[in-house]
Amino acid sequence: MKFFNLRIGVAALTAALALGAASTANAVTVYTSSNDAGGNRILTFESKGATGAFIEKRPVSTGGLGSGGGLGSQDALTLARNGRVLLAVNAGSNDVSTFRVRRNGVRLIGVYPSGGVMPTSVAVHDDLVYVMNAGGETNVSAFRLERDGSLTPIPNSTRSLSVAASAPAQVGFNGAGDALVVTERATNNIRVFPVDEDGLLGEPVDNASSGQTPFGFTFDRRDNLLVSEAFGGAQNQAALSSYGLNIDDLSLETVTGSASADQTAGCWVVTSRNGRYAYVTNTGSGTVTGYSVGRTGAVTRLSNDPVTGVTGGNPLDASVRANTMFVLTPRNGEIVPFKIEHDGSLTRERPISGVSTTAAGVVAW
Repeated sequence: MKFFNLRIGVAALTAALALGAASTANAVTVYTSSNDAGGNRILTFESKGATGAFIEKRPVSTGGLGSGGGLGSQDALTLARNGRVLLAVNAGSNDVSTFRVRRNGVRLIGVYPSGGVMPTSVAVHDDLVYVMNAGGETNVSAFRLERDGSLTPIPNSTRSLSVAASAPAQVGFNGAGDALVVTERATNNIRVFPVDEDGLLGEPVDNASSGQTPFGFTFDRRDNLLVSEAFGGAQNQAALSSYGLNIDDLSLETVTGSASADQTAGCWVVTSRNGRYAYVTNTGSGTVTGYSVGRTGAVTRLSNDPVTGVTGGNPLDASVRANTMFVLTPRNGEIVPFKIEHDGSLTRERPISGVSTTAAGVVAW
């Protein structure tokens, strides 16, 4: 009898260890920033995978100030070093914070001047960081991400955008890291810089956007550029365009021009993990519109129905982890998860509550 009980005990222990390993493997952590004008904070929500419920961890001050309102940008938060370092903009105090990601939350490493006014987007490739400053004389400025997670400014790295008041929406690297892209809402322009080996930028090339108000963007797995278009918030005019990037002359060749979302204010765009689908969040409609992405970068709406998912409120940034997309919806105080199905359709899951109504940026790991 004792031998039998021992066998049961061993089996139970093995099962428990397996469940624990599975829970750890399936754990997802979602970050956003409160963007409060009185003091910006990182809000962290963690799921262990077994129940699907997210638990809010203690908020951590960024050491800077938020804007207290919408940033009008994509990638106000980003992760580096395989999820071990978090970077966040402080639009109200003109600086950027970095954090060490730990099991029990995040720990502030330091706060660094952004190189301009009102930083709203940050991009990382290896140890090279570029911050986009959307106020004053709009620009991008470069830093080195050090081994300890601190930032060191790169001298003479600041580059102006096409005009002073360009209303930039996002800065980001292509997959190879040899081009830096900035979308400019006020000029309907997509500015592309070559990135030299020392991290400095060469002379930019300006490319006219296919549609009005180019906003968020991402690169697909073949380095085609997908750009959401808000069309100035005009009703049911939101769209998604795709481009091939010619790295030799930094020109953009339109693959699909302004594929209609038939929704309002399509501002943010992300791709699924397998790269087959793209999703535009429509701030004015409270919805998400899905597209299929072809091998050449061509984008086609998933169906005649423009509504692939419903968030309500004012969906902003989105982030994909494994087969789940997380959409920040601050007006509702939520982050709304959607399971990405094999055919690209979305299944809405239980929202994560406790989000600041001024929140900006979201990233999942």
